[in-house]
Amino acid sequence: SHDCLSTQFGGEPMLYTRFSIARQTDGDNSHVEMKLSADDEEGGEIGRPEHLHASMPPPQRSGKNLCFLIIAALLLLLIGFLIGYLSYRGRMQKASRCLDGSGKCEMTPTTSYLADDETEEEEVPGPPIFYWPQLRDLLSNKLSVSHLEDNLRQRANQYSFEAGQSGDESTASYIHDQFTSFLLDEVWNDEHYIKLQVKGSNNKVSILEDGKEEILESPDAYVAYSEGGSVAGKPVYVNYGLKADFQKIQKLDVSLNGTIIIFRAGKITLAEKVANAKEAGAVGALMYLDPSDYKNTDALVPFGHAHLGTGDPFTPGFPSFNHTQFPPVESSGLPRIAVQTISSQAVAKLFRKMDGEQCLPEWKGGVIGCKVMLSGTSNMTVKLSVKNVMVDRKILNIFGAIKGFEEPDRYVVIGAQRDSWGPGAAKAGVGTAMLLELARVISDIVKYDGYKPRRSIIFASWSAGEYGAVGATEWLEGYSATLHAKAFTYINLDAAVLGFNHMKISASPLLYTLLEKAIKGVKDPTKDSGSLYDRVGADWVKTVVPLGLDNAAFPFLAYAGIPVVSFGFCNKDEEYPFLGTTQDTVENLKMNDKLYALMRAAAEVAGQIALRLTHDHELFLDFERYDEELLAFQEKFLPYDRHVRALGLTLKWLFFARGDFRRATDALRRDITNSDRENRIVRRALNDRIMKVEYDFLSPYLSPKVAPFRHIFFGKGSHTLQSLLENLQLLTTSRDSVDVNKLKEQLALATWTIKGAANALVGDIWDTDNEF
Repeated sequence: SHDCLSTQFGGEPMLYTRFSIARQTDGDNSHVEMKLSADDEEGGEIGRPEHLHASMPPPQRSGKNLCFLIIAALLLLLIGFLIGYLSYRGRMQKASRCLDGSGKCEMTPTTSYLADDETEEEEVPGPPIFYWPQLRDLLSNKLSVSHLEDNLRQRANQYSFEAGQSGDESTASYIHDQFTSFLLDEVWNDEHYIKLQVKGSNNKVSILEDGKEEILESPDAYVAYSEGGSVAGKPVYVNYGLKADFQKIQKLDVSLNGTIIIFRAGKITLAEKVANAKEAGAVGALMYLDPSDYKNTDALVPFGHAHLGTGDPFTPGFPSFNHTQFPPVESSGLPRIAVQTISSQAVAKLFRKMDGEQCLPEWKGGVIGCKVMLSGTSNMTVKLSVKNVMVDRKILNIFGAIKGFEEPDRYVVIGAQRDSWGPGAAKAGVGTAMLLELARVISDIVKYDGYKPRRSIIFASWSAGEYGAVGATEWLEGYSATLHAKAFTYINLDAAVLGFNHMKISASPLLYTLLEKAIKGVKDPTKDSGSLYDRVGADWVKTVVPLGLDNAAFPFLAYAGIPVVSFGFCNKDEEYPFLGTTQDTVENLKMNDKLYALMRAAAEVAGQIALRLTHDHELFLDFERYDEELLAFQEKFLPYDRHVRALGLTLKWLFFARGDFRRATDALRRDITNSDRENRIVRRALNDRIMKVEYDFLSPYLSPKVAPFRHIFFGKGSHTLQSLLENLQLLTTSRDSVDVNKLKEQLALATWTIKGAANALVGDIWDTDNEF
């Protein structure tokens, strides 16, 4: 055998074997092509082994020698294959990481290793690789203040963009054309047929005294979804109309049955104020803009809606498509009492007519002579006449999409309200201008600079936002079965610039980390140096404002379980005075210092969030944040543990469920750390678990028709953790008012919703732990 081997490696080179590995068009890299060649070349291409030479003497006609010859050739083939494979594998792994300052971030899928099947000797260069810092800088360089100014100018010199009317429809057509001109992959309209309440003949507010009627005011503005007809009652002032304000009045043994409640705008939505008034027994409600909160608005009357909910209140839980028919049904959030807005001048006149108790010091605003109620001997009443009418309207949502290259069925949605009762420059104009600019810039980056997003970006222009995010909610209701599994973030652009010296932020905890990274990378346009992060400070999370019903992001989060972020510039402790009025004009908005620079900064933050969510292998959603949120609630619940045990109940199962969620987040983090990030199937499975976290906090034990906002953190209703906390607090302040069965149900719903979220986060059913 020694002679056999020695004779095989001692002669002239007769043949060699070349290995080359080519990526197939279907993504399969397993194919290996072997070529036999007799030409004597030296060296090889990168990623391929050097030519393997074998020399041997003239072949002996011996079967034994022939055997060894074959074995040696096969051995050389195997060695060459392994060298080529390992070299190629190393090249692939090296290219799958990018530098993000720390050198740890992922590269985009714009990297491609394509080889022509017929010219495998040549290495064909792929599209450019986009590292995150490069992509971030590209976005910043392309965003244009002049384009934003041109977009906002579309709002100038027009009085109204009421939903479904000519101004709204012409703007919808313009946005559709713009999306098409940007070469978005898809542009389409989504039609909905909805019921809206609009102004009929003039509504009016009168004072009745000694058989005489004096008209106080007959405003042009109105409140949609108010109860129609005429009502009269004694006037009572209840500050901002908060629950706490009504409790203070009721502690004075003042009956509110049959009264007309007066409150000032701010703190909570008009619909919530009206619901509080209805609960207290009022038959009507009046709201005004107080000069101490809204400067220079003495004669202004705001528009508004009184539906305690979102979407079309006459198809609650159902989409308002023309081809669907549902039996007559109404939302439980309709007010059932008459509501109208009036000016602060009219309120001042009404206060002068009231001869009762002075306002509490903390209730006094900018209207002189504030009174809470009438004296016991007064026979004066306030009459409220509402003549709104119901109409059927067709509204259009306009969409444009940039499709992802790896997971096109996963979407980031960027949206802005388009309609407004007045000019709506701040309410809808700014957001629409930013939406168009982001669509232009991101499409430009994809079409001309070669960026290939992993996931899709959808740009959405909503109609009927003034009536309670109707357009956005109807879209969610119409496609809920699809969207909860495919849309993983909503970025809201509405009212992004209402001031300049402060930032207001509302967001899902899943997006806190990404939002912080974004604001660290955007310069503060009001200062010579520093970022937006320097403005908000390290403790900015403590200042996050809960989403209100008037925010289009609210139904995405509380109804559909999609993570959201909504942010903007404002003036600290001061409201933008013209929002929702006929004076919300471009000229008034331009009184804000550096308006267009602020719009550009807000657009850059939104663009960074959208691009980062389409850039990285792993979805940039911080699922571990919810463990901190649960822990914060647990600490709030703990002081009431003794009182709960006195009822024969316990909080320990709720605390155990939080522990299960913590272990589930740890397990998911380990799975991500130990996974093969080059495996698309594994990556997608892990990302699916991440993107479902928000959805899993929608209580599955409630009907979406009865309780549409099922989120236990951000929803509305007795199933929320906040409602549970308020019920626990009553154990120490008003023990007899606590319904023990309701408390027991609240504990069960919260416990099993959290437990269900933990089980879903773990992944496979066999990995779940149903033992506490």
